[in-house]
Amino acid sequence: MLAIAAAVVFGIAFLLDLLNASIGIGMTALIALGLCLLALHQAGVGTAGVSSWRGGWRGRARR
Repeated sequence: MLAIAAAVVFGIAFLLDLLNASIGIGMTALIALGLCLLALHQAGVGTAGVSSWRGGWRGRARR
């Protein structure tokens, strides 16, 4: 979910850059927000924790 949010933020930043528009926040801040969302996604924040506490597919394959 965080990767989708990052893609949306990067898309908005790209469109604003193409249109030379401004929404009151700098392009650097939008890119930093997108990178932060991607880092959280890579760290596993916001993922469905059901498979992690049950052992995932590897835990079910042993049974």
